[in-house]
Amino acid sequence: MSATPEATPTIVLVGHGMVGQRFLEALAERGLTATHRVVVLCEEPRPAYDRVRLTSYFSGRTPEELSLTDEEFIDAHGIELYVGDPAETIDRAARKVTARSGLVVDYDILVLATGSYPFVPPVPGKDAEGCFVYRTIEDLLAIEEYAGRRAAGGVVVGGGLLGLEAAGALKGIGLDAHIVEFAPRLMPAQVDEGGGAALLRTVEEMGLSVHTGVGTQEILTDAAGAVTGMRLSDGSELATDMVVFSAGVRPRDQLARDCGLTVGERGGIAVDERCRTVADPRVFAIGECALAVDGRVYGLVAPGYEQAETAAATIAGDEAGQPGFTGADLSTKLKLLGVDVASFGDAHGTAEDCLDVVYSDSRAGLYKKLVIGRDGTLLGGILVGDAEAYGTLRALTGSVPPVSPESLVLPAGSGGDRLGPSALPDEAVICSCHNVSKGTIRGAVTEHRCTTVPEVKKCTKAGTGCGSCVKVLGRLVTAELEASGVEVDKGLCGCFAQTREELYEIVLALRVDTYQDLLDRYGRDGARGGEGCEVCKPAVASIIASLAPVIGASGYVLDGEQAALQDSNDHFLANLQKNGSYSVVPRVPGGEITPEGLIVIGEIARDFGLYTKITGGQRIDMFGARVEQLPLIWARLVDAGFESGHAYGKALRTVKSCVGQTWCRYGVQDSVRMAIDLELRYRGLRSPHKLKSAVSGCARECAEARSKDFGVIATAGGWNLYVGGNGGATPRHADLLAQDLSDEELIRLTDRFLMFYIRTADRLERTSAWLERIPGGLDHVREVVVEDSLGICEELESLMAAHVANYRDEWAETIGDPEKLARFVSFVNAPDTPDPVVGFVPERDQIKPDLPLLSIGMRPTEDLAEDLTEDLLEGSARR
Repeated sequence: MSATPEATPTIVLVGHGMVGQRFLEALAERGLTATHRVVVLCEEPRPAYDRVRLTSYFSGRTPEELSLTDEEFIDAHGIELYVGDPAETIDRAARKVTARSGLVVDYDILVLATGSYPFVPPVPGKDAEGCFVYRTIEDLLAIEEYAGRRAAGGVVVGGGLLGLEAAGALKGIGLDAHIVEFAPRLMPAQVDEGGGAALLRTVEEMGLSVHTGVGTQEILTDAAGAVTGMRLSDGSELATDMVVFSAGVRPRDQLARDCGLTVGERGGIAVDERCRTVADPRVFAIGECALAVDGRVYGLVAPGYEQAETAAATIAGDEAGQPGFTGADLSTKLKLLGVDVASFGDAHGTAEDCLDVVYSDSRAGLYKKLVIGRDGTLLGGILVGDAEAYGTLRALTGSVPPVSPESLVLPAGSGGDRLGPSALPDEAVICSCHNVSKGTIRGAVTEHRCTTVPEVKKCTKAGTGCGSCVKVLGRLVTAELEASGVEVDKGLCGCFAQTREELYEIVLALRVDTYQDLLDRYGRDGARGGEGCEVCKPAVASIIASLAPVIGASGYVLDGEQAALQDSNDHFLANLQKNGSYSVVPRVPGGEITPEGLIVIGEIARDFGLYTKITGGQRIDMFGARVEQLPLIWARLVDAGFESGHAYGKALRTVKSCVGQTWCRYGVQDSVRMAIDLELRYRGLRSPHKLKSAVSGCARECAEARSKDFGVIATAGGWNLYVGGNGGATPRHADLLAQDLSDEELIRLTDRFLMFYIRTADRLERTSAWLERIPGGLDHVREVVVEDSLGICEELESLMAAHVANYRDEWAETIGDPEKLARFVSFVNAPDTPDPVVGFVPERDQIKPDLPLLSIGMRPTEDLAEDLTEDLLEGSARR
């Protein structure tokens, strides 16, 4: 069949990925969709989606949520989108494109955005059953299906950006994952030897096995042709059921080759600086299929977006309004396996006479390197483990920073400086994806009257690409509004104009003991009398819980109105897991437990068929409990003397300890006793975010106290108290608040510190972020907590004393009240029926979630659900 063009000229876009979608948006912005017929031939069975966040599918994001394509946009601009119908031939002489379906489209302008394809090394067995690539949503669906059906382990070939994401995905779906990288380090293109070492340590601590400096020699298979292992170039073998190739990509330029367009020696469609192919001015190439004038094929999304803008401007005849594409910034920031990794500018220090400024902390997995020119110019850098400063540093690249390079890599509180937006020149690029400068963002606020980050995003497109600039963008918008005299809305949410700190003061001062009363009296005009939102309800619930003894409210989070305000975990006093089951975590103060206690936990796990795991917080997790089993499990735990570990709540989790002077020949204080005292004192303390602590018995720091919200290290003269540490996604060493404290002094200062944090922090703000945000930082906190500069220490101590005196174990209260137990069911109308989708399969003599039941489209049919329910009920009866 043939599609006859109308009188209007026709633009045909071949490929509909992220760059293709950006090209369509650029056409629309320039009015070309109103003057041209636009036809899109898309190979994949779905329109453009966010390939940068592809791995988030395994974290619960659906393909629909990954989509970048707004159907209203396509319809409004009359774009003809053919999904699952790729172009197969191009006749440049006749200016026709033929699709797989037989559709023939005449074109006036042809734009090739065919992207790239995964490179699969030519090794024996590469096409065996169980071998996959990691590039599209369909690839992920195939990997998930195969893993659920027959795989227990997987090997990823390639330790680059996508390889690490693929390995994280395999681990996330329950497989033992290995990474094989031919280079001597992970991410060789982005990080140097030091950064690779820091990344390797962190990755291995996550349970991934890494093999660097070796290549894949052969994929081993069984008689049926399915993967059973891999032989490496050093002669060793890895047993595995699955292989995922993520060893780089190659430009998809075959269509161009077939129609006679010029391609590079190593691939890529040759284009000029206007993104026109050098062989045919009517044909453009953009994105990963294009070989730019600098001889590079760019695999990042930001250069592709810039090429899309350039091509659209050229087609519109607006070459003066958009500079040509002659090259791009290869800076990138990613979160791989939860680890921040960033590189920018001349990251490897190739410039003549350049110098390196390096900060490295292998224990914390931190590595920061700045490359500095002889004249002090910042040339580039590498950040591993903490990339908070990436946006600012990248924007300063090419200029002399206003502070010393050393202070830019040191942690906050150790001499490091946090440069705000005011330190950046107007020409500094804030958003590299869309090439948006600080001056443009300021103009959006001052000239276009934008007052919020979403409005600035819409106006400038800053922050709508990879998202790495959003934090800097937010600070810049706020600073510009305040400089313009505009009052910035810092309210908690759309229901309250007050901040969390202000709401805390209202609740405390006026003894407001219910959320509804607070909303009706102090909510915004449009919110009063309403039901509130998912932001303020749990935040206010936390405030009321932390002040319950003082304001006369119930301290039990599932009492009355409080129950409806809780997050999903608090709703059942347990952590919800990926398959709908829950985990059970009894408190083990200080990590000390008796043999009898271990036996009780073991017997319960055995009797209920639970998966057991030692946690990093020195206690035992039991996974796989169905909601109706939780009261039965906890009844036995409480009877044995255990309490809730509050692993589900924004509260104190654990206080780790080493064995201290009691057993260790280096110990100088009894760290176990102190850890137990602290954990029993602060158990159940509700706060803006979770709290973690540790006590080390000497300066060797075996308990890792400096990575905690509050940590204690023994000295010959007493105890040193450190605050504001974090070992999670944004690691931060805790800062020394006070030293050589007696037991009583330590308890008193910790009481004050925690209550001051609870009083002044934002919702979901860890102590590390709070300490860096609060005006005056550590010095101000020390003045308030140690020196009592505000005269509130007596009140802070009183609030903590009230918490300690009124503490009640939530699970002990729950199992003694039939009314409270009624909530622990899967189906309200069938309380005795377990959820049939919560299933398990054996692994290493334990259980793991039954992945096929979780797959898209695998929700059990009515008959299957009935069979599963019968099986589960029979299993319960047998127990």
